[in-house]
Amino acid sequence: MVSGHREIQERRRAREFEAFTAGAGGRLLHAATLLTGDPAEGERLLVAALASTFADWFRLHGEDPYVRTRQDLAERFTRAHRRYRRPRGGVLDRLPPAERLALVLRVYEGIAEEQSAAQLGMPTERMRTNYLRAVALMRSRRP
Repeated sequence: MVSGHREIQERRRAREFEAFTAGAGGRLLHAATLLTGDPAEGERLLVAALASTFADWFRLHGEDPYVRTRQDLAERFTRAHRRYRRPRGGVLDRLPPAERLALVLRVYEGIAEEQSAAQLGMPTERMRTNYLRAVALMRSRRP
């Protein structure tokens, strides 16, 4: 009887997660690709973040899975930023990883500095500085 209940829960979890990825996957993949500068690397980064979200699906307790996955994506990017320093020809490749992250979170995702700083465990002023540097770099290096 217990295994039947667990199987039902697992199927429900899988359906809910599939619905979530169907709705949010494209936007999350775009953000991951903006961060990494490479579609294949962006996909790998997103798959790792989604795997973490799926593993914790029943423990989210009302937490927005999009916010959770985006936060995991940003944290994974921050931890592995050295991997994404190779220029690939994109506009954001001009930016160092910290500035790229600040710009993507602020402009593409529309997250306030305070919120993104809190999610990444850094002071708001540092996030603001990274964002302002990113904007200045993008303006100064126009083709």
